[in-house]
Amino acid sequence: MTEDFRKMWEGLGLNMKRHDELLTALGQFYEGIYLSQTNRPKGMEYFDFVVSEVHGLRIKELLDRKKEGGSVVGTFCVYVPDEIITALNGISVGLCGGAQFSIPDAEEVLPRSICPLIKSAFGFKLGMICPYFESADFLVGETTCDGKKKTWELLNEHIPIYVMETPNTKSDEAKKLWLAEVTKFKDFMEKKTGNKVTADKLNESIKITNARRKALERLYELRKSNPLPISGKDALLISQIAFYDDPPRFTAKVNELCDELKERVEKGIGVFDKKTPRLMISGTPMPVPNWKIHHIAETSGAAIAVEETCTGTRYFTQPEIPENLKTVDEQIQAIAERYLKINCACFTPNDERVADVLSIAKKYDVAAVIYYVLQFCHNYNIEYVKIEKALKENNIPVVRIESDYGEEDIEQVKTRIQGLLEMVS
Repeated sequence: MTEDFRKMWEGLGLNMKRHDELLTALGQFYEGIYLSQTNRPKGMEYFDFVVSEVHGLRIKELLDRKKEGGSVVGTFCVYVPDEIITALNGISVGLCGGAQFSIPDAEEVLPRSICPLIKSAFGFKLGMICPYFESADFLVGETTCDGKKKTWELLNEHIPIYVMETPNTKSDEAKKLWLAEVTKFKDFMEKKTGNKVTADKLNESIKITNARRKALERLYELRKSNPLPISGKDALLISQIAFYDDPPRFTAKVNELCDELKERVEKGIGVFDKKTPRLMISGTPMPVPNWKIHHIAETSGAAIAVEETCTGTRYFTQPEIPENLKTVDEQIQAIAERYLKINCACFTPNDERVADVLSIAKKYDVAAVIYYVLQFCHNYNIEYVKIEKALKENNIPVVRIESDYGEEDIEQVKTRIQGLLEMVS
């Protein structure tokens, strides 16, 4: 099968030398971080398999769907409505943006002093390294930060990209703007795919997406237990895989894992001692393979109990979209309302996110918070001022860690996390 995969990758026009280097580096990195863990739930074997075949079987599934007339849509953000893509025989795929590997390629064009996530994603396309980029028919971007919206202009020179304008407030006017944007996206997708959205198709895709979010919510509910039945690293990996795995299959496997974790909770089986300090990570998203902060924390004596991030609670905690609406207009209205409730740092004012951070910290009984910011991410960096104030007023210690995907600052980050742990031990 490996030879078949190579032919598939070559057919996509990948830079095979760079791609092979990436797979080797990713495999070694994953083995050192994940497979070195002990007492992992058996259900994690599926997710290990997905990562081992991240550029193989899943890419084949995407290409097979395209042969059957489907579309592969590359996305970068939780504001892009998966329900609409799925209803039009499309597959939504979250694109790579969590690796240092592709950043040198991006810095041949982009400034060095912008967000690593943007550079990483742009570099994967520019260097022809990632088969997910090359499998996509088109991309969907959004305007959650200035760096992204300007990069989309340049990325559009390499692959077609549709941009949704996300508002920066949640005013009545902003809600009208966002409803119009979701409606325009539906119209764009219909024209692009040649298909038509119907209420039945949209209801079915709403059910699929709701089920995926429910499974993740169930996983996170089990993480409220002490001892923790699963490591933070493993929970993060599952959330990351949610962005590109087949949704029904992913949902089934997460629920199978949750059945196992429920048994662990009932028997008092955990991956950490009950006295291990429980931490929350809040801040910027952590796309594959950004496992750096979790790994440092959990090998320094901490247990990561929850993430208030787009690869964490923000992905699934908003209200379900009703599954019994009768018209497309009603469904689009409900989709728009649900997505605008996600509390990203792009909004101002953003008291809802401050309240979220406090609420989650208390529900998961965390001893402290790591506020993680990617370098040059101004929205999250500035918002830390309010988050820090609120946490301190509630006697919850917090440390801000600003970093990138490189290894140069690992010891510095470790020292700061150990200092936080000394405060709560």
